Amino acid sequence: MLLVLFAGLYLAYRRARSKGVSFTDADTGTAVGDNGTIVRTTDGGDNWMTQSSGTGVDLVGVSFVDADTGTAVGDTGTILRTTDGGDNWVQQSSGVGVVLRDVSFTNVNNGTAVGDNGVILRTTDGGANWVPESSPTIRNLNSVSFTDPNTGTAVGAGSTILRRTDAGGG
Repeated sequence: MLLVLFAGLYLAYRRARSKGVSFTDADTGTAVGDNGTIVRTTDGGDNWMTQSSGTGVDLVGVSFVDADTGTAVGDTGTILRTTDGGDNWVQQSSGVGVVLRDVSFTNVNNGTAVGDNGVILRTTDGGANWVPESSPTIRNLNSVSFTDPNTGTAVGAGSTILRRTDAGGG
């Protein structure tokens, strides 16, 4: 089964030059990539269906918390949100113009996005409002992972590693 998953994912990468992927279980996953490409599988990667993102910018990161609720990020501060498994993607305002490279949600409300120039954005309302957080770096942040709303790690250029362990950052 694992081999099939990777084979299917490889096909998605070939089609779209995918840059980010998120699975909620062994079967259901979404990948994002160049030119606003979003593809989704519900059979463990055997088949990938294209979804309409409504944008032409490159999408770089994606995070789903369940089969329906997900957020994708990308160039020019783009943030897209779905609550119906990707049938509809709605643009959210990030307030920044830099590339957002990754996003991590721990539940439907709490998420963190990171990007170029050390940008860190947080939401506690499912992305209705994205609030910039103070960042100790101006280096590009490439990836982020949170285990709960207050505990997470971001990594980036120049071996940057940022760790947050409380509601106030740090």
